[in-house]
Amino acid sequence: MNAALIFWPVLAQIALTLSIYVILARRKAAAIKARTVNMKEAALDNRAWPESVVKVSNNLANQFEAPVLFYALCLTLYVIDGVGLAALLLAWLYVALRVVHAVIHIGSNYVPRRLQVFVLSVGVLLALLAVSAWQLPGV
Repeated sequence: MNAALIFWPVLAQIALTLSIYVILARRKAAAIKARTVNMKEAALDNRAWPESVVKVSNNLANQFEAPVLFYALCLTLYVIDGVGLAALLLAWLYVALRVVHAVIHIGSNYVPRRLQVFVLSVGVLLALLAVSAWQLPGV
């Protein structure tokens, strides 16, 4: 299998993160236009923004937490030439779960559902870790 295929889900995860930046910019612009934010306070405290902005900002920060492990695992799989069907399916499943998590987080922010999706995504990362370990040369 072409190991470079692992970079498609990586690019999709990066696209998700960049999309969250765009949504954040739009929501901040709308809050500024509606004058629903004290700019002086917001410059020092993210909580000064309206809830709709804070949810997106929190999700953006979240895109630089567990997904960092996803990037590392995908790079590891590529370097050790361990990309197979299982790794690709898990990588795409991880990205799909991250999209669902983001939609919940910036939308309803219903924490029980968001937590379920997060736990599933971490489970997928654990499975990807297992695949990576299994594919290590000499194991």
